[in-house]
Amino acid sequence: MAPEMSSETASVTGAEPALAEPTPVPRGPVTSASYSITVRVTADGDPASIGRIATAVGSAGGAVTAIDVVDSRSDGLTVDVTCSAADASHSEEMVAALRAVPGVKVRKVSDRTFLLHLGGKIEVASKVPLKTRDDLSMAYTPGVARVCLALADHPEDVRRLTIKGNTVAVVTDGSAVLGLGDIGPGAAMPVMEGKAALFKRFADIDAWPICLDTQDVDEIVRTVELIAPGFGGINLEDIAAPRCFEIEARLRAKLDIPVFHDDQHGTAIVALAALKNALRVVDKRLPDVKIVVAGGGAAGTAIVHLMLLAGAGQVLVWDREGILSPDDDRLPPAKHDLAARTNPGCIRGELPDALDGADVFIGVSAGNVLAVEDLARMNDRAVVFPMANPTPEVDPVRARQYAAIVASGRSDLPNQINNVLAFPGVFRGLLDARATEISDGMLLAAADALAAVVTDDQLNANFIIPSVFDHAVTTAVAAAVADRARHEPGATVTVRDDNGDGAPAS
Repeated sequence: MAPEMSSETASVTGAEPALAEPTPVPRGPVTSASYSITVRVTADGDPASIGRIATAVGSAGGAVTAIDVVDSRSDGLTVDVTCSAADASHSEEMVAALRAVPGVKVRKVSDRTFLLHLGGKIEVASKVPLKTRDDLSMAYTPGVARVCLALADHPEDVRRLTIKGNTVAVVTDGSAVLGLGDIGPGAAMPVMEGKAALFKRFADIDAWPICLDTQDVDEIVRTVELIAPGFGGINLEDIAAPRCFEIEARLRAKLDIPVFHDDQHGTAIVALAALKNALRVVDKRLPDVKIVVAGGGAAGTAIVHLMLLAGAGQVLVWDREGILSPDDDRLPPAKHDLAARTNPGCIRGELPDALDGADVFIGVSAGNVLAVEDLARMNDRAVVFPMANPTPEVDPVRARQYAAIVASGRSDLPNQINNVLAFPGVFRGLLDARATEISDGMLLAAADALAAVVTDDQLNANFIIPSVFDHAVTTAVAAAVADRARHEPGATVTVRDDNGDGAPAS
């Protein structure tokens, strides 16, 4: 998550932007709460023992976040030492350092991330009391039958009288989970649970993980089609390209609820919003800049599509085949279509070649595919977004030597490109408008609204995108999407129609 940034910054409106000094390269490993552990140790009665414990963790490059006394006796203490590491092996190094401290004995090591996932991260809770016979007779039989019959006569009221109006299915086949690849539906469950938790936290939407044990397009489409009556929207997640394109297109054609592939469109919304603000800082215009996108998969294709709709003038896409060119017979259909939209001059070459004279680099490919020195081939006041996770395409810290603005997917650096800034607000707006579809116009509206959350007096090279904890984000994005859904030509919404007493309209 991006850290909260101060709004006490100079306005760049109407003036030459003042670019921030490059971020200094951090010394030692960058620790993260995702690799935090709690180590229970017993220490002898020496008053200096606690100091030696903290020193041992620090000497191993870890960060102590808490030392809690569990038990105190005249001959010593039992304490829980909570500390953050850079990765799993770094955690083991910190434990080894603690074992080497004189007078200290390691009793137990707990991985806090695994503890958080025990039993799953979401649950079902009742919204109505079930304490009396009257409660039961209205919430369930016999009273519930009246509502069922009413819905049989007025199916348009299902969204209003059931959870459908506020429920999203988070659907995956486990084929492209985070940066982990094809790990299967069971292993994908923690991510889908987390997605559901984010829906609830940031938009008060009830979402549920649907992990399918198939990668057959027909089976996925048919399964989602069969479960769709219980949901107000479908969020496709972590489905590999090019299969994800066909699944989304077929579901959009078949269903009367919005279908949104977050890996594509959520990423595109946030990337476009960040780019719009970055170009404001460096005083460049989207139609005038040369943009290079590394990665022609789901996210890259969606980013290019949305940027072109927003007015981008020159885009090149690079993937494992090199710069995608429409005269390259090796390209699969999806990449050939992308090349035809971006490279009419049939330019060939590798990623560094594409950067010659470029103003913007956006990476959604793989870690370390670009040497930081290659960024010197870009124009002055360059904008660099290496967003691959968990390892960016180029080191974002070192990239500051060559770029005016750097954003990434990392939570430990400024300008984190995080889909949480988009999908909760997008679905909140779709559900509020009772939209039956999602359009490019709604995606553009979401990007514009997200960019506008950063005001002129906040905008600077280290703050081009708001924090995910900014309450204005979901509200702004939802309002923009709902407004576009209600007024866009050709958009379809279900109009709420009731007589004010909670019963179906007659």
